[in-house]
Amino acid sequence: MTTHAQMPVATSRRALLRASVATAAVATAAGSGLIAGAMPAGAATRTPTSHSSRPTTPAAALAELSAGNRRWRTFKQQHPHESQSVRHSLVSGQAPFALILGCIDSRVPPELVFDQGLGDLMTVRSAGEVLDEAVLGSVAYGVLELDIPLVLVLGHQSCGAVAAAVHAEETGESLPAHIQYIADQIKPAIDHSQEGDARVDATVSAQVQLVRSRLAAEADLAAKVAEGKLEIVGARYELSTQLVHRLS
Repeated sequence: MTTHAQMPVATSRRALLRASVATAAVATAAGSGLIAGAMPAGAATRTPTSHSSRPTTPAAALAELSAGNRRWRTFKQQHPHESQSVRHSLVSGQAPFALILGCIDSRVPPELVFDQGLGDLMTVRSAGEVLDEAVLGSVAYGVLELDIPLVLVLGHQSCGAVAAAVHAEETGESLPAHIQYIADQIKPAIDHSQEGDARVDATVSAQVQLVRSRLAAEADLAAKVAEGKLEIVGARYELSTQLVHRLS
């Protein structure tokens, strides 16, 4: 089997950017979801919240996301809030209950992963959840203008952006211009205590925590957190189990 070291540079880059690296951490994470403790009875078939009774606290928003993820991974999705009446009601405004800052990866669409519908989630996506002014401004808009009570930074197993950043640092290889920017932003999160695939996997979690910490340090967001009106949470989505679990 051809290894990364044997591949031509261009092929190696493409392979890394589309990477599906092995994940050693899945087994240890598989037992816990977004909310600590047992899921409430019937959570898998829980009726989605109506647009008139949206979660307005961080805890309620987390509970709704957790219930939706359980529906997703048990194949009991309800595809809520897609009706004609909902579509018409959203013409005049929106009131999403959570903002998901996730990766651009096509395998991790937040509305599907959390079984939510139109108007439920504000989603901001960048490769490796990398922050820039546009991403920060988008998050701030959701929190400060729409009073969203929960920001969830969502990383995922087998992140190609993280794999590319790790590979670039290890080899000194330069990535194409704008992709190099992504790698440079992820570089501070690289976990040098691990090797190989384990390093990539650990860096996925470290990058989530780094981004969460940076958001929490933003003065306007920090003020909301201090008032109990906002929680900023780091989490991971495991492709192999479809579980979203909170990172401590």
